[in-house]
Amino acid sequence: MEKYIRPGKVWLDTDGKRIQAHGGSVLYREGTYYWYGENKDHTTGKDNIWSWGVRCYASKDLINWRDLGLIIQPNLKDDDSPLNPKSMMDRPHIIYNEQTQKYVCWLKIQNLSGSQSETVLVADSILGPYEIVRQGLRPLGMSAGDFDLAVAPDGKAYYYFERVHSETICADLTDDYTNLTGFYSTHFPQVGPPYVREGTTHFSRQGKQYLITSGTTGYLPNPSEIAIAGTWHGPFEILDNPHRNDTSQTSFHSQVSCVFKVAGKKDLYIACADRWVPEHMDYAYPKYRDAFRDMFTGKGSKNLTDNFISDLKVNTSVSDYVWLPLEFEKEGVYLDWLDEWSPADYE
Repeated sequence: MEKYIRPGKVWLDTDGKRIQAHGGSVLYREGTYYWYGENKDHTTGKDNIWSWGVRCYASKDLINWRDLGLIIQPNLKDDDSPLNPKSMMDRPHIIYNEQTQKYVCWLKIQNLSGSQSETVLVADSILGPYEIVRQGLRPLGMSAGDFDLAVAPDGKAYYYFERVHSETICADLTDDYTNLTGFYSTHFPQVGPPYVREGTTHFSRQGKQYLITSGTTGYLPNPSEIAIAGTWHGPFEILDNPHRNDTSQTSFHSQVSCVFKVAGKKDLYIACADRWVPEHMDYAYPKYRDAFRDMFTGKGSKNLTDNFISDLKVNTSVSDYVWLPLEFEKEGVYLDWLDEWSPADYE
C-alpha cells in the first residue's frame, strides 16, 4: 500500500497498472471515492484512437485506487457513434440527480458534426450501464469545448463551458440535468487563443463560486487563472495564477480538470490535473506564447502544431497526474508544489 500522493510521478492502481482516468473528476458516495476519466491506454499517437471509453477507480484513502473497469464502453461497430474510439470523446463529468435518482454524464465530442458538441448519458449507478439520451447537442446553439458540471445545495445544476475560441459560459441545466433551460451568462471574453479560457473547472467553498481555467494551447500547458464570484452566474473576479512560484508558467506542466472537497476534512480541497506531455518538461510557456497567437490568427506557421503538439500524435497513454491541495489565503488561492503529500496529514 502506498502512503503518499506523488505529483507528476507514474501513478499505478492496486494491480500495478497505470491509472487511466484523464480529464475526469472525483465523486464521493457512501464512504468511497470514485475517480473516473478518459481511458487512454490505447492512445499511443500511432493511430487515430483518441480514447477507449471511460474508466473508473475506487479508493478509501485517495492514494490507493482499485480498477473498476470501463463504466462507458467504446462503440467499435459504429464509426459515427460519439463513443467510437476515433470520435475524440473527452472530459467526462458525472453528477447525481436526487430528484430522478439518476447519474448524469456529459461528454465533449470534437469531430462528429464539424463543431464540438455534447453527448449526455444516464445510469442508475455510477458504474453504469449508461444509456445515451442526447447526442450532437450544441448547447445554446454554440460549439462547446471543455466544461464542468456543478450542483447547488438546492438541487439546481449548472454547466460551465468554453464557447470555443471565444468566452466562458455558465448555463442553467433542466431539472433532469440532461439539457439546458436557455438561461446563461457570459464571462472572460477574449479575442482568441491562446488567451481564451478552457479546461473549465468549478468548485464551491463557503458560499463562493470558483473557476479555474487554462489558456488555449493544445496539449502544451500554460498559466492557469482562478476567479471568484458570490453567485453561480457571477460576475467573476480574476484573482491570479494559482500556481505561484512556477517560473515556467505551465501550471507545473499540467492542466486542472477538477477540484473536490475531501469528506471529513475541515478545509481540504484537492486540485486534480493531467500532465499530458511529460516528455516535454523542458517546455516553458513564455517562449511559445506569441507563436500560439500567430498560429491561430493565421499570421504564423502551423509547424508548432504539426511538429510538436498535434493532438493525434501525442502518446497520452503515458500521461501523468498532478494532484495538489489548494491553499486558501486572504489575498488569493494557491497551489504550491509538493514532491509528496498525504490527505491524512490535514485536519
